[in-house]
Amino acid sequence: MNKELEHSFVEQLQKHQNIVHKVCRLYTNNVDAHNDLFQEITIQLWRAYPKFRGDSKFSTWMYRVGLNTAITLYRKSKRRISTQQFDNIQFKIKAEEYDDTEEEQLKLLYTAIHQLNDIEKALVFLYLEDKDYREISETLGITEVNARVKMNRVKKKLRTILNP
Repeated sequence: MNKELEHSFVEQLQKHQNIVHKVCRLYTNNVDAHNDLFQEITIQLWRAYPKFRGDSKFSTWMYRVGLNTAITLYRKSKRRISTQQFDNIQFKIKAEEYDDTEEEQLKLLYTAIHQLNDIEKALVFLYLEDKDYREISETLGITEVNARVKMNRVKKKLRTILNP
């Protein structure tokens, strides 16, 4: 590939790399798995970049490639190694003024999200990123109405998980 294309890709990846990190956090439980998935998504983005036509924003295209890569990789994976969250057994020394309410709420949210299927995870992720239903539908390749219906069902499911 030519240097201009390579430079453009690296610039866009650096600008939007947090998208890939967020996708990795949704689909992995530890740092090694996160790094592996980040690398795989980056490879897929690089392979697909010459075909990026610019019909949508780069970030939307990046969400789509990242989510599709994560979903495909973990669906194809026959080996499922059971991992344990080390956050649950980590010892913490808390200062009196430290309020971990937000941290605990995030842990609960991620625990609940990990119980969803791959498409539901992607839907919640994009919703939490403040994407509108049009952009969610484009990213996931479903209709806007379908995205709304699925999101309402996922909200009910999350309420059930979080408030049994």
